[in-house]
Amino acid sequence: MKRLVLSSDHAAIDLRRAVAAHAEGLGWTVSDIGPTTTESTHYPRHGAAAARAVAGGEADLGIVLCGTGQGIMMAANKVPGIRCGVCHDTFSARMIRAHNDANMLSMGARVVGEGLALEIVEAFLSTGFEGGRHATRVDMIGEIEAERG
Repeated sequence: MKRLVLSSDHAAIDLRRAVAAHAEGLGWTVSDIGPTTTESTHYPRHGAAAARAVAGGEADLGIVLCGTGQGIMMAANKVPGIRCGVCHDTFSARMIRAHNDANMLSMGARVVGEGLALEIVEAFLSTGFEGGRHATRVDMIGEIEAERG
């Protein structure tokens, strides 16, 4: 079973719910851990929570959303083992999976409309890692991450 974790801040609740429904329609089991009200909240907490679920093996992939997608992506990438990219087009979504073995996608609810966002999600979820020369580069990213220790 393919497991997906979703989270967002207050700015992206509606888009997160649309993404959840779309992912379920694609056959994913979705764990939505984001806020349920539009009361102002802090994106770092939500990005880190989703990233910890992916890094801990509770989910295979994760999707996080905030106003721009940038801040929540930065928070997610602080969790060891996470490779999260912001995408606002389908080509980038396919490439972060195929070439960078990204395990998380970030989007901005104030940047993309729902229709495009769902296409981006589908591109991300349906693309696999190509490996090969790209695996060497992903390993190099892991080595940089290990320097933190």
